[in-house]
Amino acid sequence: MLLPVLVFLAVTLSVAGLYVWLVPTRAEQRLQALNGDRETAQWRQSIVKLAGPLANLSSPLEDWDSSVLRVRFFNAGIRSDRARLVYFAIKTLLPLALALPAFVLFSVWFQVQGTALLFDVSIAALIGCYVPNLVLWWLVRVRQREIFETFPDAVDLMLVCVEAGLGLDASLARVAGEIKMKSMALAEELHLTNLEVRAGGTREKALKNLARRTGIEELDGFVVMLSQADKFGVSVGESLRVFSDELRQKRQSRAEERAAKVPTLLLIPMVLFIFPSIIMVMMGPAVIQIVRAVMPMLTGF
Repeated sequence: MLLPVLVFLAVTLSVAGLYVWLVPTRAEQRLQALNGDRETAQWRQSIVKLAGPLANLSSPLEDWDSSVLRVRFFNAGIRSDRARLVYFAIKTLLPLALALPAFVLFSVWFQVQGTALLFDVSIAALIGCYVPNLVLWWLVRVRQREIFETFPDAVDLMLVCVEAGLGLDASLARVAGEIKMKSMALAEELHLTNLEVRAGGTREKALKNLARRTGIEELDGFVVMLSQADKFGVSVGESLRVFSDELRQKRQSRAEERAAKVPTLLLIPMVLFIFPSIIMVMMGPAVIQIVRAVMPMLTGF
């Protein structure tokens, strides 16, 4: 009986020792997190220092605070002032990064010369200029779609909070904490709105800034609805109930619209990949038989 007990203790102590050796403690995890954050901050500062001179070559002369691009950054969830330096630095470097390989490829591999070579290199540089715009547009579209699909649920939660006796500001704070599990983007925007109200701004201005940061039409209607409810003394709960019904109908109609586009979009892979394979499987044996029967007649054998 002693030998199994000793083996059990040895295995248990070995596993516990490996766990203590490999898994860091909470203090070690916090120190690693602090060191990681510090290294990330230093890395970002070095990138910004390098991007500053390059960004001046392609940045516009208009005021950044009132520019449309700054609003697009807000729509994409990018709030750092350093992001524009990185953005314009990429717009400066990317055309060169695409133009040089295109020049080598077309001049050495395809033996293109003269005006055709200049045209191909210019197209590559032009693509490099517009790639950051496309990436920003994609980020804005993904974030706006996430907020739009989650906002009806947030309005329903707000309606429940208002009918339970909470004020509108307290309801926004409560919804910002609860909706975080489904959409972090909408939770951040509502939290910023609450902070703006707490800092002394008016509720109407804070809601207008919310609609401007998101760039969604339905949020503009939400701001107008709450402003009119405050001005004319209409019940906020009833207004939220009607507005949430409209939002759910819009979300359903957009989902049905996207579902109706699926058969049309499926035609492209079917025509390019599925139909040729079916034709080869169905017509292949017949073509082989025809070739075997006709080719000897054509060659005279």
